[in-house]
Amino acid sequence: MDLSLTPELADFQQEVRTWFDEHVVGEFARHRGVGVSWDAEAFDVRLAWDRELAAGGWLCMGWPEEYGGRNASVDEQLIYQLEYARADPPFRATTQGQDLFGPTLLAFGTPEQKTRFLPPITRVEELWGQGFSEPGNGSDLAGLRTRARLDGDRWVIDGQKVWTSHGGSADWLYVLCRTDPDAPRHRGISMLLVPADQPGVEIRPIRNMLGGDDFCEVFFNGAVTSADLVVGAVNQGWGVAMGALGTERGTTLLGDHLRIQHEVDAMIEAARSHSRTPSGALRRDLVRAWTEARIMEWNGRRLMTAIKGRGIDATVQASLSKVFASNSHIRMGETAVRALDVAAELVGDEYELNRLQQVFLGSRSESIFGGTTQIQLNVLAERTLGLPREPRPA
Repeated sequence: MDLSLTPELADFQQEVRTWFDEHVVGEFARHRGVGVSWDAEAFDVRLAWDRELAAGGWLCMGWPEEYGGRNASVDEQLIYQLEYARADPPFRATTQGQDLFGPTLLAFGTPEQKTRFLPPITRVEELWGQGFSEPGNGSDLAGLRTRARLDGDRWVIDGQKVWTSHGGSADWLYVLCRTDPDAPRHRGISMLLVPADQPGVEIRPIRNMLGGDDFCEVFFNGAVTSADLVVGAVNQGWGVAMGALGTERGTTLLGDHLRIQHEVDAMIEAARSHSRTPSGALRRDLVRAWTEARIMEWNGRRLMTAIKGRGIDATVQASLSKVFASNSHIRMGETAVRALDVAAELVGDEYELNRLQQVFLGSRSESIFGGTTQIQLNVLAERTLGLPREPRPA
């Protein structure tokens, strides 16, 4: 891709950089880099940071202005992501609505739904959680069993979801339900918008080994939502869900991948601090980590180029980026522990972990969330390389 900036883009880059320099101060500066997708640390600070971004007009930049965005071009969004990573502010607390649900609604929602739900997301007034996976049906999303039946002017929902991202803080959930139990697996599914605060919804946090509880179990027992709160056509939710997951595996990961460069810098500094003479193997692995972090950035740039309709298909590039980053970040976590040496075995009060310890533990899940590595490899093999389909039970 062409990395040269037009005068207009150079001015935009300076505007973004200046804004971050002026606003990543105080409490936000003290929490640089805090919080990732598997860590809910300093949630209130991160929520305040999102509101600071909203006040400055820096959330949902690619959305139409009528819904609170600024109609930013793909190039402007890329520059923003690069400058965001450079500033290393707190991790945003409201990514589900802004990066996943919002773009899905823009693509598939009705004008009434967009007007109702998108502006409160850009103003950080309503938070969203994702209700896709179920016990026994994580990667096999088409096997979901949560059901919704139409009763007059409302849907009545029964079932269970698991690994619901941001479920504990959500005001609303976007939920995949089986609305036609007699239809084939990939049909008869609808995406419903469900208010979280009602008697028929019970949300239980799932605490992970880092101490965070971003993921939740959600039980629906006669939960209700309005009949018109279906995204896309009734029984056509599979395509809607694939659009949401394509976003999750695509542009939304670019910011995460850019932040990894800060982690690698911390690994190098740890190796210098904790070992007088790092071994040749550790030095080799640090070089590999540094290199792979830059490859993640280049993959992200290729994806942005693909989104502009140039070069490789965007869906293929998103899968390539996801598989590479998942595997690489797990290796980086192992390198981080070795760079810390014996300090890796020490934790703070109440099991407080430093950033590199978090990377080691949290990265293990990256081969699962957002589309498992095995599933992504099958997609690339079958749909891109044209290899025979994997044998499946009849």
